[in-house]
Amino acid sequence: MPIKNRLAEMLPEITEWRRDLHEHPEILFETHRTSAIVEEKLKAFGCDEVVGKIGRTGVVGVIKGKQNGSGKVIGLRADMDALPIHEETGLDYASKTPDAMHACGHDGHTAMLLGAAKYLSETRNFDGTVVVIFQPAEEGGGGGREMCEDGMMEKFGIQEVYGMHNWPGLPVGEFAIRSGPFFAAADLFEIELEGRGGHAAKPHDTVDTTVMASQLVLSLQTIASRNVDPVEQLVVSVTSFETSSKAHNVIPQKVHIKGTVRSLSNATRDLAETRMGEICAGVAATYGGRIDLDYTRNYPVMVNSEEQTEFAAKVAESVSGKPTEEAPLVMGGEDFAFMLEERPGAYIVVGNGDTAMVHHPAYNFNDETSPSGASWWAEIVEQRMPAA
Repeated sequence: MPIKNRLAEMLPEITEWRRDLHEHPEILFETHRTSAIVEEKLKAFGCDEVVGKIGRTGVVGVIKGKQNGSGKVIGLRADMDALPIHEETGLDYASKTPDAMHACGHDGHTAMLLGAAKYLSETRNFDGTVVVIFQPAEEGGGGGREMCEDGMMEKFGIQEVYGMHNWPGLPVGEFAIRSGPFFAAADLFEIELEGRGGHAAKPHDTVDTTVMASQLVLSLQTIASRNVDPVEQLVVSVTSFETSSKAHNVIPQKVHIKGTVRSLSNATRDLAETRMGEICAGVAATYGGRIDLDYTRNYPVMVNSEEQTEFAAKVAESVSGKPTEEAPLVMGGEDFAFMLEERPGAYIVVGNGDTAMVHHPAYNFNDETSPSGASWWAEIVEQRMPAA
């Protein structure tokens, strides 16, 4: 079945919702306006139950089908939060909030799922229950984890869960997916180095933290190049290097380093963390300074379940009329991973067309994508839980 006529008819309405959200972006868990709008609309659609403040500012809506003989409960998830980026699109509906914009298309994801929720509330042409999930703080805050820790899966009896993201470069209306590991684990680290500061003219009287830190940065790159099997994927990136002194003639007492580690298997993740600790200890011993590592396991590897991925791909093909592509591995993180750790499910990407990439100040969600995305969510429900 191609794009649903009802959802195609709803495009102007979905677009209006999306552009309003785009004008008023909210960061991390501060999605108070967005969450209130979502709650209001779900109630207006006639959802059987609407619950807010799950995972702080998350919202859940429950829609029961005409029948419930199957006993199935499917979750559909969209993210709501924006990014701390200054928008440079020049659009009439550009962000009105300084240094915040929907640079990843979560405004589009929210609007598409609202469209699907309205359609499913109107038709209820399925045998079972749908739980629509609107999540805050995907962009680094772990909102998916917090919604799960609040007992969302158990409270609403969710058995399977499906998510979606727009994808610049993929033609509008087309889909891509892959089974197994899809998005990488995204861990964070901070390293504090301390030596013995002093005058730049007398380096022999110091323990030079800049030299020690420079050696550490280079040594960390050997984890990927010399410790991990070349067929495995690992990225270790130092993204911040700050000294305790800004003077030209001072060797600083301290250096602070930040960065991220991306991996696609738990074994590689474990190895990277272990080696990072060993390298820090070795460099500190070599230079006679002190190095403290704070390693935080953030988002886990996002793993699509095999059966649900195959089903999601077939649904996408029925919506687009074209074969669903195999998506590439992605070294970015995605906290839908927490939901997939709790329940089987699948995450798919839908084409956003020839647009700027996500996380770019010129990015904009393509509203022509909405009927395809909303139809996929609706078809997931109707094909997985067909009415008698």
